[in-house]
Amino acid sequence: MPTSSLLAFLGACTLVAASPGPSTVLIVKQSLRSRRSGFLTVLGNETGVFVWGVVAAFGLTALLTASQAAYAVLRFAGAAVLVWFGVQALRQARRTKQAHGFDDDGGGDNFDGGHGGGHGGGGGESRGRTERGGWAAYRGGLLLNLANPKAAVFALSFLPQFVPEGAPHLPAMVGLAAIWAVYEVGYYSLYVWFVGRMKHVLSRAGARRRLEQVSGGVLLLLGLRLALDG
Repeated sequence: MPTSSLLAFLGACTLVAASPGPSTVLIVKQSLRSRRSGFLTVLGNETGVFVWGVVAAFGLTALLTASQAAYAVLRFAGAAVLVWFGVQALRQARRTKQAHGFDDDGGGDNFDGGHGGGHGGGGGESRGRTERGGWAAYRGGLLLNLANPKAAVFALSFLPQFVPEGAPHLPAMVGLAAIWAVYEVGYYSLYVWFVGRMKHVLSRAGARRRLEQVSGGVLLLLGLRLALDG
């Protein structure tokens, strides 16, 4: 791939990643919990990006766009996922309020209602919760991307534009999908890093509660919009 074409492709990837969307909201929301959760959400989301790129490379996305029924099923499934994430965020905001009261000064650095932990015997249980939480973060990012039919249609229209002239279509599309996913891992990791740097502000109960409320509301609205978007 010529350097000029690669730079144009990466520039387009930057514009795509910079556009606000459900994935951005979820990544920031999960990064409020921990950098690990945020990064694993990024990995899950980019796994979905790569999957849709490969599906588009094989031409299977064209079947989705051609079948109104299939697109509608995936659209409503995606809307349900967005609404579910939104409700979870609002519930988390409510739990934060109940745990710390409605005073913005009551919070600490204790994300997810974690406890300081007693002595002895808690290490294995803590590691188990961490592993489950990591898998849930990865699964959430993956599910959110795969349940979005617009991501599938976009991959089908986006990637072919950058296939070099004369190059084998299938391997070129798969390669571009891989570059796209890896590039976005780096891009969204900056979000995770920034939220981590702001932890001393965002860990306050009031600030975290408001961010959970905003992210939950945005995800709910995006879900309703997707459901109503014919």
